[in-house]
Amino acid sequence: MNFSIVIPVYNRPEEIDELLDSLTRQSNKNFEVIIAEDGSSKKCNSVVEKYVSELSVIYFEKPNSGPGQTRNAGAEKAKHDYLIFFDSDCIIPENYIQNVSSYLKNKFIDAYGGPDKALPTFTTVQKAINYSMTSFFTTGGIRGGKKSMDKFHPRSFNLGVSKKAFDALGGYGKMRFGEDIDFSLRLLEKGFETVLIPEAYVYHKRRSTFRQFFKQVYNSGIARINLYLAHPKSLKLVHFLPSFFVKAMIISLLLSLFFPVFILVPILYSFLVLIDSTIKNRSIKVGLYSIIAAWTQLFGYGTGFISAVWKRLIMRKGEFKAFEKKFYE
Repeated sequence: MNFSIVIPVYNRPEEIDELLDSLTRQSNKNFEVIIAEDGSSKKCNSVVEKYVSELSVIYFEKPNSGPGQTRNAGAEKAKHDYLIFFDSDCIIPENYIQNVSSYLKNKFIDAYGGPDKALPTFTTVQKAINYSMTSFFTTGGIRGGKKSMDKFHPRSFNLGVSKKAFDALGGYGKMRFGEDIDFSLRLLEKGFETVLIPEAYVYHKRRSTFRQFFKQVYNSGIARINLYLAHPKSLKLVHFLPSFFVKAMIISLLLSLFFPVFILVPILYSFLVLIDSTIKNRSIKVGLYSIIAAWTQLFGYGTGFISAVWKRLIMRKGEFKAFEKKFYE
């Protein structure tokens, strides 16, 4: 089986260098690579040129339109019948393509997703953010590992889909944030099957600062309400947990001014994150940074969710994004 790997990129030439380097090391080379430059001021064309002798690679530039529409533009240039989407901040293990190829030969599936992990070479902040995005203590545990799920929702940092299914959906929608969940929901609504392939994991570097991470998860909180309005059945109890966390922690801190025992609530939560992350990462430094990452994720997502509930559901305003033009700063 041959694959077309589509990678949207915006101002990240260094990341493309690492990603393409990892693709040269694949044990299975039955793929092409399509790099779609989304109106970047820092272009990666010179980086791509380094790999034209080692990879079958297509590079093109387009006006900025966000990741979803850029993936669509890349998919239009695909030669093969199965698409794989990666984000530019991913590094691909050498057996990734082979693992996916073997799985699809045994059981063909129209769409799959894979988990994400952290490399030992990642910075402390990146390891902490990776922990937060995959931890049970931040509601992120479902991203990383349940092999059997009735309706798994692949995320576009690591997603494979048949060209048949992709074309049936008309590609990604026009949502700038939450577009990957919208895509997965529409796949399921159209009757296509999705699975998690645990062996199809990637090393995901994510945002490199807590400030960028906050912007990402804040927009994700907003996007969840936008998704609810487009797909009413998609909103689950788990999506409310970060906003409950925000309210509970604020109430606990206020009550602690009068009843000091309530300060134990945020302290206990932070301690649980510290212990869990320290054990998993074998580093107390990563454990300490994970406290910051966990609070950033839950407060970012939770406050974004609350703001969207107020503006979209109560005030009946239109779709909005808090961080768009300066999302990467």
